[in-house]
Amino acid sequence: MKTLNCRDAGFDCNAQIKAETDEEILTQAAEHASTVHGVAVTPELAEGLKSLIREE
Repeated sequence: MKTLNCRDAGFDCNAQIKAETDEEILTQAAEHASTVHGVAVTPELAEGLKSLIREE
């Protein structure tokens, strides 16, 4: 299982995304960023988020 903490991406947010693959994490992160924070995830931002994904 992989996780991404929204707070690690620089937001004051306790959301944690969990999925089996990096791609699933990034898809969920893009949806969360858009709906909760009003931020569109660009390819550059997605690359930066990859470095924040952790293995559980």
